[in-house]
Amino acid sequence: MTHTDYLLLIQKLNSYAKAYYTDDTPLVTDDEYDRLNRQLMTYESQNPESVSPDSPSQRVGGDILDEFEKAVHLERMYSLEDVFDNIEFTAWANRAGKVGFGLEFFCEPKFDGASLNLIYENGLLSRAITRGDGVTGEMVINNAKVIKSIPIKIKTDGIVEIRGEIVMFKSAFERLNEQRLADGEPVFANPRNASAGSLRQLDSSITAKRNLVFYPYGLGKNSLGLGTQEAIASFFEDNGFLVSDMKKLCKNVNEVQLFYEEIKSARATMPMLLDGMVVKINSISMQEELGFTVKFPRWACAYKFPAIEKQTRILAINYQVGRTGAITPVASLEPVDIEGVTVSKATLHNFDEIERKDIMIGDMVTIIRSGDVIPKVLTSLKNFRNGSEVVPQKPLKCPVCDSVLLDDGAILKCINLECPARVVESIIHAVGKKCLNIDGLGESIVKLLYEKNIISSLVDIFYLKAEDLSALEGFKDKKITNTLSAVENAKECECWRFINALGIDLIGEVAAKKLCELYGLSCFEKSFDELISIDGVGQEMAKSFVHFSATNKEDILKLIAILSPKEPEKKEIKDSFLTGKIVVITGSMSAPRDEIKTLLESNGAKVTDSVSKKTDLLVVGENAGSKLEKAIALGVKVMSEDELFKSLAVTIA
Repeated sequence: MTHTDYLLLIQKLNSYAKAYYTDDTPLVTDDEYDRLNRQLMTYESQNPESVSPDSPSQRVGGDILDEFEKAVHLERMYSLEDVFDNIEFTAWANRAGKVGFGLEFFCEPKFDGASLNLIYENGLLSRAITRGDGVTGEMVINNAKVIKSIPIKIKTDGIVEIRGEIVMFKSAFERLNEQRLADGEPVFANPRNASAGSLRQLDSSITAKRNLVFYPYGLGKNSLGLGTQEAIASFFEDNGFLVSDMKKLCKNVNEVQLFYEEIKSARATMPMLLDGMVVKINSISMQEELGFTVKFPRWACAYKFPAIEKQTRILAINYQVGRTGAITPVASLEPVDIEGVTVSKATLHNFDEIERKDIMIGDMVTIIRSGDVIPKVLTSLKNFRNGSEVVPQKPLKCPVCDSVLLDDGAILKCINLECPARVVESIIHAVGKKCLNIDGLGESIVKLLYEKNIISSLVDIFYLKAEDLSALEGFKDKKITNTLSAVENAKECECWRFINALGIDLIGEVAAKKLCELYGLSCFEKSFDELISIDGVGQEMAKSFVHFSATNKEDILKLIAILSPKEPEKKEIKDSFLTGKIVVITGSMSAPRDEIKTLLESNGAKVTDSVSKKTDLLVVGENAGSKLEKAIALGVKVMSEDELFKSLAVTIA
């Protein structure tokens, strides 16, 4: 076989694989495919220096990694804003409609799986990164290569990020769990968990056996110049990706609603789990016009399916103590299956809810579960009562430390700061992925360390030694080393992670990032009045932060000394004609908006999203929409992107 014959054979085998795995229309028998594949393997064994990177042989798993390396996405992977009914969807569409009239919506199923970002360089798959926190994920390129529906090579130049969902079909999920039962291994709770777990195997040969499927849904960094979401879907299909047949370009909100009902009706018959429909503004220029919030793109939403309701019985009501001391009543249920998940507990929220819904121990109730939302009791079914039901009583003492509870009406609180439940829950929160991100210290390990008196506070985590962990079941030398390394790596964490780790009431990730951006670690010294002046920080948030900072000052200083959190670099602000000016950006730009926004802010401007009488300048790119019309009507100064760069004497690459 000549090298040219070899390259032609690769094309043939890849086309056969696409027909089999993506199009579900086999072109040859398995025997014929195997015969050709043996020819390929023979040639490659004789010519190892000539192996092509897009050869089917490069999909074979086998290398076992010690751990995944962290990798940064070229562009951030955002989550989607959820809407749950036609009223909420219409409100979202009306907000999106501010960019102009005649919007078209591209709609497709929302698969319930694990997000993955593929990076192709000059047509070849070079990186595959899990979503992670949207900025940084885990490099799983070896595992991506063994997923048959992910092309190794596509028809494009330059760098292209392709985002999609890794899913496991229901039939494959059932076979996997049957095998795990036969092997005496724990089963997966649902196909989504199985997908995520299979994608993150250190041994790619295990991933290869799990029958995972990749469905692309969007692009990150790219220079393809595609003008619509519909064109992006066609690009995926043309390059051999698996694309759902159930997709539609809708001309208005009514068409979207009709298609939503169609997908919802087909939900049970689909081979994979769906939890809703994704709706995107079709025009890419309008997407750019709308931009992003801190969390979501404004041009896309997840129109979620209604929660699935099931009927079961309350066996008991137990009480959980959270990290803030709040007592949450939790119903213990007769186990019931909801979409492959066995539910045996459901939240009752608070005691006012129990009274309002007239819930009793022994009641038959309806429960709902939607996506990742914790199952909750919806209503009691009083016609099933037989007189044996018991009215639940508010506890007077903490179920963990036995101290007297503070009764604040609907909410009961344990105010004992030394309560083991409060301590343990606060440590579990602090070591989590969106806080200090200490791998190896999951919920069960933290509880075990506390029970064995190895730790009694978050501070103790940073004094763990190898001998502390060696006494725990399952901790061998390698796991001990990895865990202690993860603890060490938590030092010099970002400032916002440190604040988020403290578990301050009402202060989450977004607020923590805002506080760090504005004040760094000096935020703990800020007054109530200073805090409420921050956009997005309300009175209750400010009150909670000030109270926590004052009450826990000693512990905060101790943790700062141990962790040395990294404060964000102070932005250098230059004096320019933009100093103190309110500026809005609109239209398609030659550079990413984040770069232009940074440029404006570094020159003293305050960048906002909407044009008003207070706006001083509108910077316009191509295909500027309604913001330009509004600026002209209000007499706001308008400047092109090129004029801006010339005025600032800068060049954007």
